[in-house]
Amino acid sequence: MSLADEVAAAHAGHPNPAALVGEFRRTSVWVPIVNESLMSAEMTGIRWLYAFSDDQELTRFAVSRGAGPETELHYVRTAGARLLDIVIPAIEGPAGVVLDAGSAQAMVFPPVSGIVPDSVAVDLTEPGHTGSGPGAPMAGGAA
Repeated sequence: MSLADEVAAAHAGHPNPAALVGEFRRTSVWVPIVNESLMSAEMTGIRWLYAFSDDQELTRFAVSRGAGPETELHYVRTAGARLLDIVIPAIEGPAGVVLDAGSAQAMVFPPVSGIVPDSVAVDLTEPGHTGSGPGAPMAGGAA
């Protein structure tokens, strides 16, 4: 299935976390640039990078935040794997990715093992967390 199909399945209550993360890794996403940096927001101590599945989702998000429909948007396209494996570890502190923020099909990829490298996975680096068992974070939560 495609990334869009995996996201839709997760929102329909039939998630396959491994397939969802795998499709995100293989898919080229649009990442907005603001002030020469990747657009992100911090929430509850986690830096969230914004990524979009296509230019229409990026434009929808920008317009919802006050940009005019003709505003030139700056972005980079990159594989989801590059965000998870290279960009996230380079950020100081915990960081994850939110895909298609503000849409009905938004999806989050939190900084946990199985999504980001183990060296930056909060479930493996925080004292007292084992990363398994009841209550452990699950890959690909709906935003």
